[in-house]
Amino acid sequence: MYKLAVIEDNHEMRENIQEILELADYEVVTAKNGKEGVEMVKKNHPDLIICDIMMPELDGYGVLYYLSKSAETSAIPFIFLSAKSEKADFRKGMNLGADDYISKPFEEMELLGAVESRLNKRKRFESIQQLENKWDGFKSAVTDLSALNVLLEDVSPKSFEKKEVIYAIGDLPKFLYQVEKGHVRNYKMTLEGKELVTEIYAPGNFFGYTELLMGKDYEEFSVAMEDAQINCIPKADFEKLILSDRDVSASFIKLLAGDVLERERALVNLAYNTVRKRVAEALVKLYDKYVKEHQHTLEIVVSRDELASIVGTATESVIRILSEFKNDGTILSKGSTITILDIDSLRNCKF
Repeated sequence: MYKLAVIEDNHEMRENIQEILELADYEVVTAKNGKEGVEMVKKNHPDLIICDIMMPELDGYGVLYYLSKSAETSAIPFIFLSAKSEKADFRKGMNLGADDYISKPFEEMELLGAVESRLNKRKRFESIQQLENKWDGFKSAVTDLSALNVLLEDVSPKSFEKKEVIYAIGDLPKFLYQVEKGHVRNYKMTLEGKELVTEIYAPGNFFGYTELLMGKDYEEFSVAMEDAQINCIPKADFEKLILSDRDVSASFIKLLAGDVLERERALVNLAYNTVRKRVAEALVKLYDKYVKEHQHTLEIVVSRDELASIVGTATESVIRILSEFKNDGTILSKGSTITILDIDSLRNCKF
């Protein structure tokens, strides 16, 4: 049974919401103001929080702010409940990290639908994370296969200049690619003509194998983010190895499965995370890619346009968030170089 927390200062409204939720077989705990609500959530660890905005002691925005600062409560789905319906109030709540917003008065099914939707999305998101953990490390494990290493020994890396296209949409796959030096980004084009980055590859990573294995043309672009060295294993050699070596074929099947999970998680993040959190996650992802190559580096090199295409938002929004991180002392930036000063703050960014 799911446990829900209701924080509402109006006694009649609080009891009405509690009755509706309990009739739907939810366990409900309640608080009459924001201050009591924060303590109640920390004590009971509910699966979802429904919170009024205008309350004594501490308003709903304050409740969300304090709960977002704790690792134990920051991931709990949060639904704002308020008689206010102005767009500014809605935007403020969502920017702080709220998951949904219901305006009073509301229908019973509107409340239950919002609750069920948020609980299902949380369950789905947690399942994706659990599966991703099972696949963690497969990309690095593939590089340890001796049969693949033999193929790589016979391949001379090809040089690509910064922003040079490695392959484009509609091209026929001819090689299995592996990054020897530098970084590569793959992206698709939206209907509005904007780039949306699907993956970034660091030294040691293989890419371009999905279309190669499926025997179809590329459905995205692949471009060097900087001057890069790429190993290009001929299609015929790779197919021969896949058919003759069970370990290699099993590893690439796992890679494909891991890619599906990563992209599904990315779509969930794009739909439900704030822009600030998505920028933080993009910086962490880039940082991890650069650290693997340069060990103790604190710097990543990415243009504002590239970062915006990774996050899936406007360049102006990325610039604004980077300015906020800079003011917080989390990063330094100069041109396309971003120096990470506090990676833990980025990893733990909740809103």
